[in-house]
Amino acid sequence: MSLDSSVASKRSLPEEVAWSGVVGEPKVWGLHGGFSLVGNGNVTNSWCGTFGSYWGYVRVELHNKITLDRHNHKGKVYVQKVFNSCDKPSCPVCYKKGWAVREAGRIEARLKEAAKRFGQVEHIVCSVPVKDYDLDLRCLRKKVIEVLISCGVVGGCIIFHGFRYRRAKGWYWNVHFHFLGFVLGGYSRCRHCTGGNCYACSGVEGRLYRAYQDNGYIVRVLGERRTVGGTAWYQLNHAAVKVGVKRFRVATWFGVCSYRKLKVSPELRRRFCPICQHDLERLRYFGSKDWFSGEFGKKSDFEADFCEDGHPVWDVDTGFHGFGG
Repeated sequence: MSLDSSVASKRSLPEEVAWSGVVGEPKVWGLHGGFSLVGNGNVTNSWCGTFGSYWGYVRVELHNKITLDRHNHKGKVYVQKVFNSCDKPSCPVCYKKGWAVREAGRIEARLKEAAKRFGQVEHIVCSVPVKDYDLDLRCLRKKVIEVLISCGVVGGCIIFHGFRYRRAKGWYWNVHFHFLGFVLGGYSRCRHCTGGNCYACSGVEGRLYRAYQDNGYIVRVLGERRTVGGTAWYQLNHAAVKVGVKRFRVATWFGVCSYRKLKVSPELRRRFCPICQHDLERLRYFGSKDWFSGEFGKKSDFEADFCEDGHPVWDVDTGFHGFGG
């Protein structure tokens, strides 16, 4: 199926509307030609975004210290609240604070390893000309990669975006790709260049201009990012997915960062106490305070008194085996 057979008119989509929060009810904006914005499907189930469990460390004798922030942690238990997430890009509850967070972490870890060999990670946008909107997504992605390579890109991660947003138009169909990865020789030469004739230059900007003249693809290198993970998360949370495909790959890898060429050992996810550095354990709470309330995705760690009214109220959940939330 093509990306779009009638997109030359660039018909705008309905403006974004508030989602009602009803399980099973999809949002009604950001749909076009078999593609949808992430977070625009059905809520997976009633557990999505709800409180799941506490994780923390209850050996308060190890917390009887004053840390660098001049805070005394005596008698305090460090606690994290863990929320349930289905980690599906289509779920309007979990896509931004569950799925996108997880995927951004994986992207950041892989690029961090690759950066040891290939230098600074760059953020690039490649806008597709309207004449190629009718290409199958697989063919279009391949063509975009060829364009990036011709501009000096050696590998990285590309994220498919089918929509752009303007306040006056809402979300409208406009195909482009965001890229996080590496440029041959780096981009610092062009980023700090004060010359005026980029087209005739052999640098990256010269290649970008010539690529546009050759094929109509607009490729732009954006400014230096604050964090790779933060950039990846932001691009993921308004990417596009193909409706009805369970394992649609929003982010794909190529070149020197492909799975065949770059082997990265996955790091074991670890939660640890910032006070004593011990691994966290799943906890149970027996007190009367409403610690479990809160919003999914918001800051969820806190310190609590180990005892209330002279009685311990935190304990390790001995009935739990394994890691999870």
